[in-house]
Order: sequence, then C-alpha cells, then structure tokens
Amino acid sequence: MSAALPFRRTKIIFTLGPATESEEMLEKMLRAGADVVRLNMAHASHDWTRDVIRRIRTVSARVGREVAIMMDIKGPEIRTGDLATPIELKAGEIFDFTVKPGAGRDGGEEIRSVDVNYQNLVNDISVGSIVLVDNGLLRLEVLAKSDAHIRCRVLIAGQLSSRRHINLPGVKVNLPAFTEKDRADTLVGLEEGIDFVALSFVREAKDVAELRLFLAERKSTARIIAKIEDQSAITNLDEIVAACDGLMVARGDLGIECPFEDLPVIQRRAVRACIAQGRPVIVATHMLESMIVQPVPTRAEITDVANAVYEFADCVMLSGETTVGKYPVECVQMLDKIARRIEAEDDADRRTPAVFTAERMKVLHSAVVLANEIPHSKILTFTRHGFMANGLAALRPVRAPILTITPSIGLQRQLRLLRAVEPYLMPLATDPDATIENAIQLLRRAGRIAPGDKLIVATDILSLDRLVDSVQLRTVT
Repeated sequence: MSAALPFRRTKIIFTLGPATESEEMLEKMLRAGADVVRLNMAHASHDWTRDVIRRIRTVSARVGREVAIMMDIKGPEIRTGDLATPIELKAGEIFDFTVKPGAGRDGGEEIRSVDVNYQNLVNDISVGSIVLVDNGLLRLEVLAKSDAHIRCRVLIAGQLSSRRHINLPGVKVNLPAFTEKDRADTLVGLEEGIDFVALSFVREAKDVAELRLFLAERKSTARIIAKIEDQSAITNLDEIVAACDGLMVARGDLGIECPFEDLPVIQRRAVRACIAQGRPVIVATHMLESMIVQPVPTRAEITDVANAVYEFADCVMLSGETTVGKYPVECVQMLDKIARRIEAEDDADRRTPAVFTAERMKVLHSAVVLANEIPHSKILTFTRHGFMANGLAALRPVRAPILTITPSIGLQRQLRLLRAVEPYLMPLATDPDATIENAIQLLRRAGRIAPGDKLIVATDILSLDRLVDSVQLRTVT
C-alpha cells in the first residue's frame, strides 16, 4: 500500500446551513480541510447571507486558512402551487397542471389539479411529453393541453404536496437563465465580496454570457461556475465549458432529467471536457448522502467519491450532509481520507493532461513533465490573474503540489478551487529572482519545503529587457 500523501489534491466544497453556520462549527469545518463554502440561495435571506459571509471571513482569518465563498443562485425553476392538503395520486388517474385558477374542470367533470408558477408551460410542452414531480417520485404523461392547463395521466403514483419541483426531460423551457431573484441575490454577494457565482440550469453558452456581462458592469472579479442540470446542457457541453470559469456536474436534477444509466457517462464526459479546455470541474450531489443521519458512509458512496478522484475532478461537494446532517465535520474528514487514499495510488497509467496550443501552455507542460519524472518534486509558480496556476492544474501533475504565490487575497481564495493548487499570499518583487527567493523563504517557514527538495519553478525571467516564460529546476538549500 502506498504511503499517504502529505497534501490532498482534490478540493472539498461544503454547503453552509443550520448544522454548520455557527463560528464554532465553521472553524471545525475549515480545520478539517474544507476549501470552499457554498451558499445555497434557494431559501436564503439577504440578512442571513451578509451575516454568514462576514462570519466566514472572520473565522478564515482566525484559523489562517482563507477559503473561497461560492454563491449558488437559484436560477429558473417550475414548481407546483400551494395545496391545502397533500394529494394522493393513483396510477392511471387523469390530473391537470393549471396556469389559470379553476381550470381543472372540464364539461362538469371534476378533474383534480394543481397550479404551476409558469404560465408559458402550455406553450413549451408537447403531447406525449413526460412530467416529473418532486425529484422524479411522481411521473405523468401529457395527454392534451389548452391555454389554461396541461392534462396528464399518472404513470407512477405517489403523494403530491405544495411547491414541488417539476422537471420536463427533453423539453426546452423558455425561462430566463438569470432571474430577478438571482440578480438581487448576486448583488448582495458582490457587495460582500463573494469569490464564485454558481449559475443554475445553464442550457447554453449565452446563459453564462448574460451573467458575465452583469458582473463586468459591476467590475466584479467573481468567477462563474456553470451548473449542468438538464439535457440541453449536455448537448451544448463544450460551448458551455468554453464560456464559463468552472463547471459543476449537478447530479440531482441531472439524474432526473437524464436516464439513470447515462449519469456516469455524462459525469465522465463533463470532467474530460473541462480538463481538455483547462476549466476546473466540481462533482456534486449525494456524495455521502447516508451520512446525513449515520456516522459512516455506504460502500457505494465511498466508491462514488473515489471515482470522482480517479477521474481527476478538481472538487467534490457536500450538500445536505453539511446543511442539516448530524455529522458534517465527519463528512469533510471522510472525503479527505478517501481522496488522499486514492491519490496515493500509482497514477502513471492515468495521466490525461489537457492539450493546449498556446506557447505559454507548452512551457507549463514542460514543468509538469519534469515534475512527473522527478520523485518528490514540487512545482512553484507565481500569478497575478490565475493563468499560470490554472494552466498547471489543468495539466494534472501526477504527484507534485502546485505551490502558487499571488499578491491578491481574492485570487488566493479563488485558487482554492483548483486541483493540487496550494495558494500563498505574498507581494511580488520587481526582480523575478528576488521573488523566487522570497517565496522559498515563505514556503520554508510554512513547512512546505526543506533543504534538498527539488523545485520546478514555472515563472518569467528578464532576458534582453523583456520577460520570457521559463522553467527552472532548483534544489532548496
């Protein structure tokens, strides 16, 4: 068995909630190894959002671990309306989804119904389409439609209660990608200095472009994580990856919108597409779902997490496990333990580096090749905007950590998302050699390097009055 690595390359994201929002629990989560805190804005108030962002920053400073904050905005969704009491739907029953109150009556016959919050539903959907309600627990087929309702037959029976989420597999819904609620929530996040905005239900590249324009108009440096959650996103995967700053494989809705057996294929395809284009990728939802109520995961969950690590995902993410779960700290510790063990395996046959044509990327590729060939080496790089660190992370060095120096605390936080990147905050000197020496001293004080260590330094050097990208091999003295 291989020895455990001294660092973890796969990053951990956890979702903040009642189980983890106190200062005491936040400190425990950060000390356990969390890298990014996710705020789910589906049910969050603005006052709560401001309070917890400031609390995260306070705890990060106290612990000495600057973590990133990701605001996950709600996005467009279709939900059922309020019901006085839950409805028990029976297989074969005729049932209406109405966009006009009282439209469930037809020729005097009483047809049970529920309102929906999207009036244009009748125009988007076709006869024969499938309607899934409450995470797919209820399944109905569209028999007919009018300007007031869609009439369905219940295929899979179950209980329908108020405000249940509706999925329409294969149906292109003409809802805005970036809603008014999203705009208001994002503005609060930008005022408080969030690092990432996760855009829900991205269907095509122009959805990302709309949010990017919104951020640019407000001079925000927040980066965009595109969440793929339906079949349209899979069809447009490559263009979405190109448009965003990172991708989240949101397996909850994706597993409802697509056949179950396709989900592992989609996950692998998405991870590979991100690696090929140099974008970080997050695997999310149901990673350790059973640990919401029990202290250890199932064997299947362990294997699921391991597969994400084997696939070279940048991050794995926790949701309900850390919002309402009984064992949030243990969940982070479990992800940490699984990732370290899988990463300790021999990766020589699993190298799937990105392919880039830019000259600067060829220099970074040389650095990664050296790191893969020299045992126990480490990569040292410097960045003001993230290009060097992002490029090196995309090339997936097999063993070496990417020790990254940046003068920007905001960028330091954002670099937490990238696989194998360990970000450190330090001013950059005008002389590249002085910057390298200062970084070596910083890393020695931090205990990350010691005399005799091999450093592959990817940086720029001054040559004939101009900066030239270079790769240097140094031995720490």
